Amino acid sequence: MLKRILLSLVIFPLCGYVLVQAQTPSLAIDHYEHGAKRFQTGDLDGAIEEFTKAISISSHPDSSQLTRSNVPPGANGFAASDSEAREITLIDPFTAKAYTNRGTARYKKGDIDGAIRDYELAIQVNPGLAEAHLNRGTARYAKGDRDGALADWNRALRIEPRLYEAYNNRGVLRANQSDIDGALADFNQAIALNPRLAEAYYHRGWLRRDKGNLEEAILDFNRAIELNPDVAWAYHGRGTAWMSIDFKRAMADFNRALELDPNLPNAYMNRGLVLLLQGNEKEAEEDFARFRTLRPDMKGDLDRSIKLARELRGEKH
Repeated sequence: MLKRILLSLVIFPLCGYVLVQAQTPSLAIDHYEHGAKRFQTGDLDGAIEEFTKAISISSHPDSSQLTRSNVPPGANGFAASDSEAREITLIDPFTAKAYTNRGTARYKKGDIDGAIRDYELAIQVNPGLAEAHLNRGTARYAKGDRDGALADWNRALRIEPRLYEAYNNRGVLRANQSDIDGALADFNQAIALNPRLAEAYYHRGWLRRDKGNLEEAILDFNRAIELNPDVAWAYHGRGTAWMSIDFKRAMADFNRALELDPNLPNAYMNRGLVLLLQGNEKEAEEDFARFRTLRPDMKGDLDRSIKLARELRGEKH
C-alpha cells in the first residue's frame, strides 16, 4: 500500500491555449484568463469569482452569433453522441472548461462537494471532456468513493488514451487495492507518456520498495526528488529504502524530510528505528515520543517495530 498518495488534477491554462469557439464572448474570455492567473498565484477565492463570471457570460452568448448553420448537427459540436446532446442546454464547450477550473479551485479550498458539482456540470455541457472526468474521479476518491473514481478515470482514458494523469491516479487506486501488477503497469504508462511526472516515480518507488527491489526504488525516488525536490514524503520513501543498505544515507533522508515537514510522523518513527539499531537509545526515544504525539492511534505499530528493531540489534551482537 502506498504510504502517501499524490493524485493529479488538471486545470486548463490561459485561453491562448484553450479551444475558444467563435461564439465565445470576449468578456468571458477575459474573466477566464483573470481566473487562471489568480489560481496560479494561489488566490482561490478570486479565481472562483472570475470563473463564475466567465461561466455566467458564456452560458448566455449573444444569440445573434448562434445560427443553425454554425452549430454542427447531432451533438452541438462537442457532445459525444446524439443522445448526450439532447441532455445539453449550453452550447459552448468553453463553459465546460470554466466549470472544470472552478471545480479545481474549490477542490484546492477543501470544498470537495462543490468541486464535484462543478465537474458534473462540466460533463453535462461536454461529456467528452476527459479532464472533467479525471478531476471528478480525484474528488470522488477524496470522498472515499473508490468505484466512482475508477469509473471516471477509466472513462477519461477511453476519451483520451494519452492522459497520463489518469494512469497515475488509477495506479494509486490499484495499489491501495493490492493490485500491484496493475498499479505498476499504470505508473509505467504514466511515465512513458510524461517522463517528468514526479508523482508517478514516487508511487512506483514505494511499490518497488515494498516488493524488495530496493535499488530500483531508490532510482525512482531519486528521479522524483530531482523533478520536485520539496516533497518530504519522497525523501522519507528513499530513506526507508536506504534503511536496509546504508544507515547514514537513511538518516540524511529522514532529516531532510523533517526539515521540509516537521510534522511527518513516519519520518520520526523510522529515524528513531535507525537510531535504535545503532544503539542511540535516548535519541531514538525522543523521535518515538514525537511519533506518539502525532499518531497516538499507531502506538501498537510503533511498539511492534521497536520490538523487532531490538531483536535485530541483538542478533548483530
